[in-house]
Amino acid sequence: MEAAADDLRSTDIRRTLSLAALGLSNVLPLVGVFYWGWDVGSLVVVYWSENLIIGAFTLVKLLAASPLKGLLAGVVFVIHYGGFCAVHGVFVLILAAEQQPAIMEGEPWPLFLVFVQLLIDVVRAVLAMAPAEWLVAFAALAVSHGISLVLNYFRGGEHREHDARSLMAAPYRRIVIMHLAILAGGFGVAVVGSPLPLLVLLVVLKLVLDVWLHIREHRTSAA
Repeated sequence: MEAAADDLRSTDIRRTLSLAALGLSNVLPLVGVFYWGWDVGSLVVVYWSENLIIGAFTLVKLLAASPLKGLLAGVVFVIHYGGFCAVHGVFVLILAAEQQPAIMEGEPWPLFLVFVQLLIDVVRAVLAMAPAEWLVAFAALAVSHGISLVLNYFRGGEHREHDARSLMAAPYRRIVIMHLAILAGGFGVAVVGSPLPLLVLLVVLKLVLDVWLHIREHRTSAA
């Protein structure tokens, strides 16, 4: 009984710490809105860049699960997920950029590598127009996901519950739910000129969705 209670307390502590890191990383965009003059374009650029962090940590999980199979699955994941994020990034650029940036102007890469090429071009375009303080928010999001990776995935034992297929599928569920809401809200804010209350509402919307998805994901793993 005592061992079970200790495990429960340890789980609660891990979840609380990872949830606190998630909340703090999502508060930084409010600093951007109030003190750095961020508009709706700046917000969606930061939120889109989080997809790159999620993809990178998914590769870590795949390699940790099985170095050889994880490497092969990782190649497939980079191509497929990279293309998915690239198309998503094009919508972000349409919302954020004053004029359409140059994308895919060079010779296309062979076969499925064209999706990787598209992602690289989109990342370059996003970085070219990202706010100067973007790196601070990006680093905070990376730290938050890193804390969750260590506390929940490795120390919490979630790595024993997932295979390559489930690991590769997980990021898409989050992106679809999260960024459909973010892009819809972002376009709505842009239409009325990015007033401060609506920018704050957009940040709060992302925070609420992030917390809900985080709790849902790790509660499912625990179950």
